[in-house]
Amino acid sequence: MKRLLVSLLLSILLLGCQGSGSSDITPLTLTLWHGINPPSNRVIFEQLVAQFNAQQTDIQVQPIYVGQADQQFPKILTAIVGNSPPDLLWFDSLLTGRLVDLQGIVPLTDWLNQGGRLANLDPSLIPGMTFEGELWSVPFTTSNLGIFYRPDLFAAAGITQLPRTWEELAQVAQKLTQDRNGDGRPDQYGLLLPLGKGEWTVFSWLPFWFSAGGEVVNGTVPLLTEASLGALHFWQKLLHMGVALLSAPERGYEQEGFIQGRVAMQITGPWTLGYLSQTGVPFSVMPIPQAVRPATIVGGANVFLMRTNPRREQAALRFLDYILGDEFQVAWARQTGALPVTQSARQDPEYQAFLADHPLLQVFLTQTQVAYSRPNGADYNRLSNCLGRTIEATLLGQTPERAVAQNRQRCPAAS
Repeated sequence: MKRLLVSLLLSILLLGCQGSGSSDITPLTLTLWHGINPPSNRVIFEQLVAQFNAQQTDIQVQPIYVGQADQQFPKILTAIVGNSPPDLLWFDSLLTGRLVDLQGIVPLTDWLNQGGRLANLDPSLIPGMTFEGELWSVPFTTSNLGIFYRPDLFAAAGITQLPRTWEELAQVAQKLTQDRNGDGRPDQYGLLLPLGKGEWTVFSWLPFWFSAGGEVVNGTVPLLTEASLGALHFWQKLLHMGVALLSAPERGYEQEGFIQGRVAMQITGPWTLGYLSQTGVPFSVMPIPQAVRPATIVGGANVFLMRTNPRREQAALRFLDYILGDEFQVAWARQTGALPVTQSARQDPEYQAFLADHPLLQVFLTQTQVAYSRPNGADYNRLSNCLGRTIEATLLGQTPERAVAQNRQRCPAAS
């Protein structure tokens, strides 16, 4: 009887030890807040996260959609102040300065410099990762702006050569602007320009500013410069010539006019390729014509490592490694049309085969060599507001000089 009791007690103790060991290896759940859109891309991301999770035994990443940029920041601020941030944050790099000021993120300089991670990145992305001498994020995806055009409308207008300069762009736009019914108003315009003072207008105008020789000075875009006035004058010139159509306010990214043939050219990026391919409308892409140098603007999103505790931060770095790996970058690029952020993913045989089937992507890949980043300081919101108001005033008829004078005080000073 005693032997039986001892045996039962040993069995209970062994079961208890096994239960304790099991709880010790319960996976650590890491949260990742994001605003990935459209919903189809969100599904792709969730599938790729699930692939990562399936390869892990001790950590799991939980992606949480928290809305678009304007909806996200109040939540992020509240989470940081309340000491309950996510482990990882997907956002535009423009938030970098504000997150650093809040002491909400961890610098990644040392980590990126290990194992060839930094050397493998597209060099055009590094300025957007940098603030005050440190690297603060990992690029998730990248893109840039080009000009989509309708080859059928070009052919009908007798245009055989793509414009390479601003002057040639104006000439081509003039040939494409046509009044077919003779009512004195064009039925077809050469180019769509984005009306509004929001970020899309600023984003679309900055490639022209960079092309005119614009340089970011102390984290801001100086307005009283030849480059700024030149880019504003050029957009206004297209309107005065009657060859550009203004979009509905804050809707410059919508493409109904391009699809319907009301405009023959539109400024947009590679995320448009899949959507336009489904419409059956003929289209192609050209680099943005230049003034004094070729230029475009870097788009995309980055991932920040939030300040939590050493154990969680070290675990989250493993997911950042996954994002930078060829498995993720090639799959994401093939399924969304975005550009891979690493050199190795771009040379991957699977991506090269995809590129052969989608040759228009090569325009955007080539343009990464002349792509510039927006400033990412803590005052970017104020800067964007200043630029947006200045551009909008110019498009609505004010001289660039007057628009600059009225709005320059809104801009962070370039000292």
